[in-house]
Amino acid sequence: MRAHSWVVVSTRPPENACTTRRRTGWRSSSVMSMALLFHERYHYLNWKRKAAEGNMRQETGRAVRVNGRTVHVEESGEGPDWVVFEAGQGLGRTSWDAVLPLLADRARLVAYDRAGFGRSGRTAACLDIDDLAADLVAMVEAVVPDRFVLVAHSMGGLVARRAAESLQPRLRGLLLVDPTPESAPVYDTFDQTAAKVDRALSVTQQLVRFRPLARMASGNIRRVFPADTYATMLAEDFVPDGIAQTRKEMRAVAAAIPRLRAEPPALPTCPTVLLSASRPAKGRAAQHAAIAEHQRRWIDTLPDGRFEEVDAGHLLQAERPDTVADRVGHLLDRVPGRSAPPA
Repeated sequence: MRAHSWVVVSTRPPENACTTRRRTGWRSSSVMSMALLFHERYHYLNWKRKAAEGNMRQETGRAVRVNGRTVHVEESGEGPDWVVFEAGQGLGRTSWDAVLPLLADRARLVAYDRAGFGRSGRTAACLDIDDLAADLVAMVEAVVPDRFVLVAHSMGGLVARRAAESLQPRLRGLLLVDPTPESAPVYDTFDQTAAKVDRALSVTQQLVRFRPLARMASGNIRRVFPADTYATMLAEDFVPDGIAQTRKEMRAVAAAIPRLRAEPPALPTCPTVLLSASRPAKGRAAQHAAIAEHQRRWIDTLPDGRFEEVDAGHLLQAERPDTVADRVGHLLDRVPGRSAPPA
């Protein structure tokens, strides 16, 4: 799993200043605080105005009960086929917004928010990967009446692979978008990494109450997603509750890795495509290469697996939605027992 970029801003009072300068400094700080509050109020009202004017996405969905919890589900598209989408860590149904219109005339499309995210009901429970997989299975059983293709991004790949053990008879295909296999070296010390990230996110969780800081924290998201999608993410995901849930999922992954390494999910028998983002984040070329190698190794163990590198960053579905939609189409076109056509 590759954590999304979060900006944590820290401030410190001036040190070793004389009394007079301290008084002046505090006056300046008061003025700056008032300016920040005015700035925050202005942007909040502006955000509310833009939401009312329709700058946020307008899709509607429904609440579905799963295992005593509620998840928000959106259905779109037309056609005889079905496709279900599972988001990566810290994101929800909106992360697929660029892909869905490209498949709207081909299939019924189902995207949802995991419990605790987006428009889904808040949960005090600390859900592990098996819980999230069980929720995915329950959602599919409640919403999808036929066989389907399952698409999952990043951490969602762990959830999808675990869920696939129960959903296997209904799976027409599995598309994994830049997942990190549990065997990858990045997970060797992930408990330590998760603890460090959690401390940083605990600060960010408080800072995003100020919407200008939330926009700073979500800069990498703003650059790649459509404006209305980003506005919705900012309002739903980059808020204290959303970040609190991201922290829970980070801890859930850290706790799950030893078990997943000891007892990996059963290998999917359906046609499976793994899209690997070829552009590493700055300073992470070695880690990126190791993840790609383990992606290849995993796909080579499958009876019907295919590995593809895509010129994109980790948010591949936002940067290359055409590629994701095309590979979904290939999986929908597959006839059991027939080899995959060239990409």
